[in-house]
Formats: sequence, structure tokens, C-alpha cells
Amino acid sequence: MKSSINKKLLFAQVLAILLIAMTFIITNVCLYNLFTKYFINHYSYEMREKSIEINKYLPFDENSLIVKVDSDIKINENIPKIDGATALFPVYSAIVNAIYPSDSIEYDEKKFGVNSKIDKTGTGNAFKKVINSDVDIIFCAEPSKEQLNYAKKIGVDLELVPIGKDAFVFIVNSKNEVDDLTVNQIKDIYTGKINNWKDLGGEDKNIIPLRRKQGSGSETAMVSFMGGIEMKHKLTMPIGRRIGYSFRYYIENVLNDGNIKILSLNGIYPSKENIRNDAYPISGYFYMIYRKDNDNKNIDIIKNYILSREGQDIIDKTGYVSINSFNK
Repeated sequence: MKSSINKKLLFAQVLAILLIAMTFIITNVCLYNLFTKYFINHYSYEMREKSIEINKYLPFDENSLIVKVDSDIKINENIPKIDGATALFPVYSAIVNAIYPSDSIEYDEKKFGVNSKIDKTGTGNAFKKVINSDVDIIFCAEPSKEQLNYAKKIGVDLELVPIGKDAFVFIVNSKNEVDDLTVNQIKDIYTGKINNWKDLGGEDKNIIPLRRKQGSGSETAMVSFMGGIEMKHKLTMPIGRRIGYSFRYYIENVLNDGNIKILSLNGIYPSKENIRNDAYPISGYFYMIYRKDNDNKNIDIIKNYILSREGQDIIDKTGYVSINSFNK
């Protein structure tokens, strides 16, 4: 009899422990899904840096997705080392493919070798590398004030050569009823003056404004767009519809997600034509950047090639917007 009671008590204790454990797990999962994951990662999947798969855009690879041109211009000695922004890698990889020798590139399926004349370390790292003369040329969007001050602080003058254009865009879920916002409405969202989509002609749902990593090209563009107005970070209950920002090329050609749509601004959609003629309100240049004191004569050859009909055609066919008249 005692043995039977003991077994029942043991079973009851085990069951109670299991129920407590399950309750703990379920509670933590719910809390994580509702709160924690948003506080740990302030950027949703739409706005995280979804890196371009470098091995799909390598120079001198027959399966590469880059624009391939067999140029008459070739650089075979004193070859400048190139780096830059992730989103611009398809551009400068295509330039390298057109005018560099194939043996100037080292790639081991994961990263570029130390002797490779092309690398991809991202905007922030590339900017520091060109200032410190670790690379000769970088391809990036307009540098931030902090980055330019860093160069000035250590006495480095940089040459910024505009080579193409893109649009800074705002994105929402494709199911969002809002298709168009004004510049002032965007600013009011990011300063906390507008908090609900119903105030913009949408659903009665909270607006969740997303931010990018400090020093990234997108965040630098956003800070410039806000014109010195401080943005607020909101750590409120993450229930509602999100809005984020990036560059048009990245959204249309890399992310290519049917669940996301690009908003018009002031009634104008960021088509290539509207970017080229500056009708879209926040279109801008991206640059070939190098130190003014760099005496490598091949830098001018590369610059002139990129600004030529052939070089601008590469930019246009990659998905960006060319700037010279013969590609309009």
C-alpha cells in the first residue's frame, strides 16, 4: 500500500515539475517573441544588412552575375587595390573584370586574400582603409560627417568623384494600405509626432520606425535626410506595422522580396528616370573615393573608364543610375 502511494506521489511530483518547466518555456518564448528579440535586435529582417553573396558577383568567374565587358583598356602593373560598400560590390567587381588581369584576384570561397586587388569590407571599414592607405580606391555612398572629420583630423584630403546615382527609399510591408508619404510625414514618424498609420490614411495600427547601424551608408543617408533633427528610438510594445529605409538598388536587385514595397515620396516614385532627373526628392550620388596625395597614375585611368560610355553602361546595367548624358 505504501509503495503504491509513494509511486503516485512521485508521479505527481514529476508531472508538476514538467508542467512548471513547460510553463516556463512557453512564457519565455512568448516574452521573447513579444519583447526581447526586438530589444536585442532593433532592426527587422527587412532592414538587416542582407549581404550580397560575394561568390555570385566575383570577377573572372564564368557564372558571375556581374555585367561583363571585354574592355580595350587594361591595367597590368601598379594595380590599385579596390574596396567599398557591400551594395556596390557588383559595380566595382565588374570594373575589375573589365580592366584588371585575372591573376590580380585571390578568393578562397570565403574571403579575399591579402594580395587580392579587390576586397569587400563594407562602408565603414573601407573608408578607414582608404584614409590609412591600406587600399587605393573605395566605392561608397556619400561619407558621413564623422567619417570626413576623421580624415580631416589626421590630415588626409580625399577626392570624391560622382560616378552614379541611386535613391534613398522608405519601405513598408506590401499589405500596408499606405503607398505615398510626404517628406515631412516621414520626419514626423521618426521624431515621434506621428505614431499611428490611421493618421496617414492607413489602418489603425502603431507605426514601428526601424533604424540602421550607425556608420552604415543607409544610416548616414537617413541622418542627412533628417537635417539635424534628432530621431527617437522607441522601445514600446512591438505590435503594429513597420517602416524602414535603404537604397533602391538594394531593395529591388538584392533583397527582391515581394512582401516589401517602396513608398512614393511627395507623390513621386523612385523610378530610374525620376532618379536621373532629380524628380524624386532624395536621390543622390555614389562615389569613387581616393586620397588626393595618391600618385598612382592608374587611378585616373580607372576614373576616366568609369565615366566613359562603357563604364557608365556597366553602372546602368548593374541596376544603378548612370550620370553621363550618353546613357540617358
